[in-house]
Amino acid sequence: MIELIDSHCHLDFADFAPDRLEVLARAKAKGVTHFLVPSIGAHNWQAVLALASQHQGVYAALGIHPYFLANFDDSHLQLLDYYLTTEKGVVAVGEFGLDKMVDFPFEQQLQICKQQLLLAKQHNLPVILHCRKAHNELIQLLQQVKLSRGGVIHGFSGSSQVGMQYIKLGFKLGIGGVITYPRAAKTRQAVSELPLSSLLLETDSPDMPILGYQGQRNEPANITEVLQTLTKLRGESEELIAKANVSTFCELFLS
Repeated sequence: MIELIDSHCHLDFADFAPDRLEVLARAKAKGVTHFLVPSIGAHNWQAVLALASQHQGVYAALGIHPYFLANFDDSHLQLLDYYLTTEKGVVAVGEFGLDKMVDFPFEQQLQICKQQLLLAKQHNLPVILHCRKAHNELIQLLQQVKLSRGGVIHGFSGSSQVGMQYIKLGFKLGIGGVITYPRAAKTRQAVSELPLSSLLLETDSPDMPILGYQGQRNEPANITEVLQTLTKLRGESEELIAKANVSTFCELFLS
């Protein structure tokens, strides 16, 4: 069986509360051996840490997502610094970033994002970044901070040119269900051209549904659908892509 890794799945979400063990079992039956669970704010850091401590192959990332800044307080950054210092099981800072579609002042988003980047640099950790309608600003910020460990641009849906800008800054690109939709022509073209070593498979479960599963809860077992689509787009074997994905994940998050 091909070994697979879901580099971005929110297994702590309430959507999985009724059958979380079954969800993990289905994924493992498909060959998924590692799951990276990013947090979205101080309110779910404990839940993410608990999942990582309870299940082998589940890893935690801690961060403050731009969707959940309404209740942001400076003390959250102090608490994040504390957890990054004391919790040895945390493999990344995330998920955080920039989003021009949310109802929160963009200048404040920039400041909170920069503070989390600086914490990642201080603790020598990679980051997991969310970005919507703000690639230019995020790239400028990354050029300023110059992270030591790089990270991943989650749910990448840009062009080859944008992708290469991130890659040159030491980043990987998270590739998920969006590429299963024929209408995502720009992104499908990009993932067919960009270096395989810079791509990471992800599901964003329970969100980012796969083509044909719209309206249904997404889950890590569906990473096989992302792999099959990437195989067709790149003209490479599933084995080759999966092996590269495991190598890239381990180098970025577990080295």
